[in-house]
Amino acid sequence: MPARRLQEVDVNSTRKAQILAEVRQLHRENATDEFVPGVTPILSSGAVLDEDDRAALAESAIDLRIAAGVAARKFESAFARTLGLRKAHLTNSGSSANLLALSAFTSPQLDDVRLRPGDEVITVAAGFPTTVNPIIQNGLVPVFVDVELGTYNTTAERIEAAIGPRTRAIMIAHALGNPYPAEEVAQLAEARGLFVVEDNCDAVGSLHRGRLTGTFGDVSTVSFYPAHHITMGEGGCVLTANLALARVVESMRDWGRDCWCEPGEDNTCLKRFSYQLGDLPEGYDHKYIFSHVGYNLKSTDLQASLGLSQLRKLPEFGAARRRNWRRLRAALADVPGLLLPEPTAGSDPSWFGFAITVDSDAPYTRQELVDFLESRRIGTRRLFGGNLTRHPAYRDREHRVAGPLTNSDIITDRTFWIGVYPGITVEMIDFMAQSIKDFVGRRRATTPARAATPVPAPQS
Repeated sequence: MPARRLQEVDVNSTRKAQILAEVRQLHRENATDEFVPGVTPILSSGAVLDEDDRAALAESAIDLRIAAGVAARKFESAFARTLGLRKAHLTNSGSSANLLALSAFTSPQLDDVRLRPGDEVITVAAGFPTTVNPIIQNGLVPVFVDVELGTYNTTAERIEAAIGPRTRAIMIAHALGNPYPAEEVAQLAEARGLFVVEDNCDAVGSLHRGRLTGTFGDVSTVSFYPAHHITMGEGGCVLTANLALARVVESMRDWGRDCWCEPGEDNTCLKRFSYQLGDLPEGYDHKYIFSHVGYNLKSTDLQASLGLSQLRKLPEFGAARRRNWRRLRAALADVPGLLLPEPTAGSDPSWFGFAITVDSDAPYTRQELVDFLESRRIGTRRLFGGNLTRHPAYRDREHRVAGPLTNSDIITDRTFWIGVYPGITVEMIDFMAQSIKDFVGRRRATTPARAATPVPAPQS
């Protein structure tokens, strides 16, 4: 390299280092940890971003890495290793990841085992729409099952009872970071010849039977929205150990093209002009041969750079979520009128939230408790859509309900959750717990005691 060019590189590198140092200093100057009870908002979820995250974003912006590139590929490799899977494909959102994951099973490349319109996919009624929408968007039929109160997950027994002659797949999310019985479900699916799409968007780092969630399904999905365990602002990921499925996911994500060259690369297969596919002439440019009806759902290097910075903090984020959940659970253990959450048997969740169901005979309603918490700036959320079959979006869509949805209706009426994400401090956790105790104590003190139900006299 000419001396003048080397000098320009040195000057640019020095200036870039100065800018990044200023970015870090800006972050430190604007950081605040002050918490004023009842004044400072306690969010139900949110991103925890430090100066490394801000610098990572700034560096990508300085380098004008505005499309998917080196950082995206580096993140995909690192994240696949984190979960012990072979392939990870970044997407622009967790919703897109779910769409791609299920759509992959409709690929003609799966021959006779592929999903076809009218086939059924078992899911839960009490969940988030983006776990259900891909079923409908692919012309498949959702089969809704109920969940358990406390864990807010379904059971393998409910799933097995829902299997019909056209059932071909299972697509379920781990509820609020609490794993569904993934091992049992995977075994059932294998025995009955069903595909499993494991929606791991709320549960990255959770364990079931000592194994990470996201590793039980044929494919799994993750969201990097700010509410989730790590964030890219927006973004998602599809992961699998199956290279054939990974290839289909990549094709569908990247416009449906058959070529697997990275953007900006050509002829990595060394026969770009030697293919003959479909009814195209032999030698048609492989970069413009399309084997699927696909999308453009890629992410960017800006997102991936933030993701790489966040990924390094995943263990400490998980530890904070577990710590906050345990402290809140212990503080509320003896509060009457509340059904508190429980981990699924054999699970160690990296909790997304702390679910509370108000008992039917409590001297207050869910709405009254929520209103009180919100008045103290404590953020609350419903358990997503509650019973999705009651929403207008699904009323006229073909679906099947397997068994009563009693608990899903209870969740719709009486369940909410509060936050445990790493941005919530121990002081905030204690304030949330004390606020719930204050509310319940006041309502019990002002509510007349209910008459005891008379015990029938023994018959002679």
